[in-house]
Amino acid sequence: MKKQTFIQGAMILLAAGIINRILGFIPRIALPRVIGAEGVGIYQLSYPFFIVLVTLITGGIPLAVAKLVAEAETGANRYSPQRILQISLSFTLTLGVVFMFLCILFAPWITQYVLTDDRVYHTFVSMSPMIAIIAVSAVYRGYFQGKQNMMPTAISSITETIIRIIFVIWFAWLLLPKGIEHAAAGAMLGAMVGELAGMLVLLWNYAKFKKELPLSRHSRIKQVPSPSSESLPDDPSNVQEKDEFSTASAPSQRGLIRRLLAISVPVTAGRLVGSLSYLAETIVTAQSLAIAGIAKGLATAQYGALQGMVIPLLLLPGALTSSLATSLVPSLSEASANGDRALIHKRMHQALRLALVTGAPFSVFMYVLAEPMCLLLYDDASIGSMLKLMAPFALFIYIQAPLQAALQALDRPGKALLNTFIGAVIKISLILMLASQPEYGIFGAVIAICINSMVVTLLHAGSVRRLLNFRFKLMDWVKTGAGMFIMGAATLLIYEHTEALLPFWLRMILATSAGLLVYFMVMGLTKMIDFHDLSRAPLIGSWFNRRSGKK
Repeated sequence: MKKQTFIQGAMILLAAGIINRILGFIPRIALPRVIGAEGVGIYQLSYPFFIVLVTLITGGIPLAVAKLVAEAETGANRYSPQRILQISLSFTLTLGVVFMFLCILFAPWITQYVLTDDRVYHTFVSMSPMIAIIAVSAVYRGYFQGKQNMMPTAISSITETIIRIIFVIWFAWLLLPKGIEHAAAGAMLGAMVGELAGMLVLLWNYAKFKKELPLSRHSRIKQVPSPSSESLPDDPSNVQEKDEFSTASAPSQRGLIRRLLAISVPVTAGRLVGSLSYLAETIVTAQSLAIAGIAKGLATAQYGALQGMVIPLLLLPGALTSSLATSLVPSLSEASANGDRALIHKRMHQALRLALVTGAPFSVFMYVLAEPMCLLLYDDASIGSMLKLMAPFALFIYIQAPLQAALQALDRPGKALLNTFIGAVIKISLILMLASQPEYGIFGAVIAICINSMVVTLLHAGSVRRLLNFRFKLMDWVKTGAGMFIMGAATLLIYEHTEALLPFWLRMILATSAGLLVYFMVMGLTKMIDFHDLSRAPLIGSWFNRRSGKK
């Protein structure tokens, strides 16, 4: 099995993440055109409950398995990699199967009383087998990561995304004549097929690895004394061979499970806060809209538009900001270990500036061209008002990632968790207060989500400032704000003044291209972007480095 260095592995996962983010947007555009906003709402309603269960079962398992396997590779623990895989797989698969059957058994009650829309029943049942599939995939991903081979995980995730795109749209279209609730269930079955394909890729890679092992078996064999070797230590006949596929003299299963839980439970607890917040948001929004007197079908359609169409657009730059946050963690950790406070401040300023500069154009486009963008992507301009309201607050989401990464890198994950929890409480409270009022309706949930993103980001910023005695550069915000204003004016001017000359889609392309050109010119003139920044950007950085080398 080929190993990669840390940087190689990180770049492989980053490339896979960017590809998946781009591909994953295809069904978000196509599915509303097939089953409509109400169908997307039915499809989306079951996801928060599903995410909580998956987080509960597998939240920290990949990390725990990867850590134990990596330790086993260096001889730092007494468990063989194969033993770790077997017991982890037995543990998570058992939990996955149990929760799968519980979901199917209690589906009528959950969909009627918890999710408040019994039309979600078929989608919920279609979703249930994915719990067991993801439980298996999580263990194998952790195993390969522990072996320092990220390629199976990357190939699996890309395969899962491609297969899911095809089958989600196909199955939804096939079942649409039976009604939108069946079409939504078909989309969920398509997602299950994608997860199954991703799991099969991992199993195929593992089987391939097992076949390759005998070719280099001599490099993996360890000499382990047999149980009788204590009385005859010098007798060669009492020495047995043990490689990672041997379970001889294996430690107890309970001991290994305890080690797995000790590593995975804290990670799972942290992730559960976000998952439970998402579930609570879904339930409280549905209940609040019902209190406001909004019909069930309309409420489901509005929630589907918000979670399935608007928010994915807002999170589109997430591939850039997430990769930036990922790169920041090791850099800050190393600087912190060396006690280099100046370097920490420098890296923080760079990260925040890049997150701000790269996220700002998306925020401008989603504000200025909200309705045309929704019409072009979803064939529904009515949801543009939600996108326009949320667009300015998207900037807080984009700079939240590096701030949270900084707290984690500097051994303050508890602070980040507390800030997230406070934001979640505020969000749920505001949804209950505002969305239950007829004059606000779904916009109450929109306002609550906007305030949540702002509060959590400001709390993270305050934590970083106190921890590092860090000063944020106000001029960076002023320069970026000026660039956003000029860019927005140029974009709107070109879009409106070409109405009689160009078709709709070409006006959109011309307006956004011109707006980006103006924005980058302003950012260059104000020195918010320089050649050094471009040389470190994902994907295009290597090209700029080559150009620099030629000079």
